[in-house]
Amino acid sequence: MKEKMTHYDKMTKTPLVKLIVSLGIPTTISMLVTSIYNMADTYFVGTLGESQQGATGILFSLQAIIQAIAFMLGQGSGTMVSKAQAERNDREASEYVSTGFFTALILGLILMFVGLLFLEPFMRFLGSTETILPYAKQYGACVLLSCPMLMASLVINNNLRYEGKAFFAMIGLVSGGFLNIFGDYLLVVVFPLGVLGAGISTAVSQTISFGILLYFYHNRAISKIRFSAVSRNFKVYATICKVGFPALIRQGLGSVSSGLLNNLTRPYGDAAIAAMSVVNRFSAFIMCVGLGIGQGYQPVASFNYQAKKYDRVKKGLLITMTISFCLIACLAIPGFIFAEQIVYAFQDSPAVVEIGSFALRCACIGTLFLPMSVPVNMLYQSTRQVKASAVLSMMRSGLMFIPTLIITTSLWGMLGIQISQPLADVLTGFVSIPFIVTFLRRKE
Repeated sequence: MKEKMTHYDKMTKTPLVKLIVSLGIPTTISMLVTSIYNMADTYFVGTLGESQQGATGILFSLQAIIQAIAFMLGQGSGTMVSKAQAERNDREASEYVSTGFFTALILGLILMFVGLLFLEPFMRFLGSTETILPYAKQYGACVLLSCPMLMASLVINNNLRYEGKAFFAMIGLVSGGFLNIFGDYLLVVVFPLGVLGAGISTAVSQTISFGILLYFYHNRAISKIRFSAVSRNFKVYATICKVGFPALIRQGLGSVSSGLLNNLTRPYGDAAIAAMSVVNRFSAFIMCVGLGIGQGYQPVASFNYQAKKYDRVKKGLLITMTISFCLIACLAIPGFIFAEQIVYAFQDSPAVVEIGSFALRCACIGTLFLPMSVPVNMLYQSTRQVKASAVLSMMRSGLMFIPTLIITTSLWGMLGIQISQPLADVLTGFVSIPFIVTFLRRKE
């Protein structure tokens, strides 16, 4: 009882800046390190050539698919765990996290087997050229083999955050990140296994990260993961999917748009695919700050909304937007100034640097508008307002980006590809303003 009351007091009485930062910074660090080890793959594989580096861009789409399903289960179950704990119902909390965890494992196994069975057509569907295909298949096989562990890890990670244990979630992901960086160096540079070495390193590090996260959840979380707690009630699965659906849309449309981007970029050659791969990795690195702080706000919004502390939810939104903007600007401004040097560090091909540096400058401008859209999306999802959250989730990578990408590419070719995502980010930011104002004006 003491632990539960302490957790309740922490979530409802701790000063908001301190609480959001304490939950958001570990999450941000986790996501930054994850992004860094994705960039490590891009960097080490980039030393092998344009086609090899293009393979990491192709697999970015596959990883987005895996993450989309896992985030739906993780954020859906995590939101319900937070709600149950606000009501001091540990049995229900354990039921939701256990159901989300084992569902992720099963779906991960299904995706692994289907993906390996249709590996080549899958890689072509994601935008692989003939020269990139052999490397995409090597890297993709490793990503698919680790799929069940990755999906289960993301469910655990999200539930740790919703329980206010973001520090332990950070340790699990950061450990895997550093292992992947070391593995890339070992298997790509010391033992020249090429793209396959980078894939093996990714798979092994994700499996070890899964073990660390599972250990922390077992020993630190209030709710417990048990097979006996898995629900036999269809309503529980439906609730998890319904609440987590905005995360599926957000991540899933990211995969669709990434695949579309690769396919539209394909006529411009491997150099263009490699350049956009570098830009997407670096802009994802910057975006991690906005997502990290936003995800730190999620348990605060979910718990306090259920506890009817509505003023804390509203003030928390404004605080999260402000902190996110300041932190993103600290990364976006240097990215804009040193765009050529950043792209050159990953790939020294003049064609890649020329295409990538302009695209990166545009991307850095676009990321400055993320604090207008990401926190309010997290708010509506965490307060279980599914329709509004679903609309917001579809904006950046779907309703705004896909039409923008198609129109700008048809009008301006490669230039359209370079400016499409930043333009979508700006539009999404402005469309989010009415949602922000509406919630702040609500009288609960």
